[in-house]
Amino acid sequence: MTTPALFTPLTLRGVTLKNRIAVSPMCQYSATDGVPNDWHFVHLGRFAIGGAGLVMVEATAVEAEGRITHGDLGLWNDEQQGRLARIAAFLKSQGAVPAIQIGHAGRKASTHRPFEGGHPITTENARPGESAWQTVAPSAIPFADGYHTPRALTVEEIHGLTAKFVDSAKRALAAGFEVLEIHGAHGYLLTEFLSPISNHRSDQYGGDFQGRTRFLLETVEAVRAVWPDDKPLFVRLSTVDGTPGGWSLEDSVVLAGELKARGVDVIDSSSGGLTPSMETANRPAPLYQTPYAEAVRRDAGIATMAVGLITQPQEAEAIIADGQADIVALGRAMLENPNWAQDAKAALDPEHIGDDAWPLATGYAVKSLKGFKAKRGLA
Repeated sequence: MTTPALFTPLTLRGVTLKNRIAVSPMCQYSATDGVPNDWHFVHLGRFAIGGAGLVMVEATAVEAEGRITHGDLGLWNDEQQGRLARIAAFLKSQGAVPAIQIGHAGRKASTHRPFEGGHPITTENARPGESAWQTVAPSAIPFADGYHTPRALTVEEIHGLTAKFVDSAKRALAAGFEVLEIHGAHGYLLTEFLSPISNHRSDQYGGDFQGRTRFLLETVEAVRAVWPDDKPLFVRLSTVDGTPGGWSLEDSVVLAGELKARGVDVIDSSSGGLTPSMETANRPAPLYQTPYAEAVRRDAGIATMAVGLITQPQEAEAIIADGQADIVALGRAMLENPNWAQDAKAALDPEHIGDDAWPLATGYAVKSLKGFKAKRGLA
């Protein structure tokens, strides 16, 4: 029996993933002043113990004003870097490649946490010790009715934000991360520049495709210059806005080619988030974003990561085996079962699962339990 495609290693530059299973960056809204705590350590560490090949830290802001909420992680100071270093070291010790996503929330910043309603923070509804802040965007267009009206960034401020992405990339490297992802999706700042719906600028950072992609491409070039040649760089894109007149899959294919030419190794293919009416986000179906990853991979000639309601091992195996993507990323399925990778191995390759499929401290006990269940005809 051959090794399932999902469990074949993947080498990107000087980094090798032991399998093609990644944990998506998932905001926990549980930090204080951008600093991770024990919750983040345990939340991420359990996925590495569970066998995932790549574990990515949630969207991590490059400045305080770039956070979505007061509970978001950040990577702009030494304390944040030190706490993240502890997480990266543990992930690596368990055989996972430690990764981190850096970004800026743009006009979708200054909101309450989702489990508090997710609404924009105001003087009237602010929690004790928390307050709203001025949001920024390419143009002074709010995300939706009731949201803060952002201030349009000046050219000098755009250059300053590129420098902050570079600073966070340097900190990520110092903290021990081996994969870096730039967040250019879900309606946050870099996405806002890409789409004609949110970018109405008339200077060099607006207008046509070249102008609207300039900020992202300049930021990627600057980050790649400080991110080592032997470490992969990912970019997450909303490959479609899902709104008429917005960013298209064809745009993403062209942009992916430009990103590849600038040293990007993987496109993390997501969608939506720019407007509340994003159709596919409102009515998702299993594997609904996988065709985007397949199209970008095929037409731009770049490796992709598929994400979006991938829940079953057989689905993930088919995505890799059929060449639709090079990595599959799971979010909610991992929250439900942090041992998803181990269970997928048992389901797809039962002849080759042994004690070494689990950490040394638990493998012998899991094998004993499985034997007990087998004797009694239990699942």
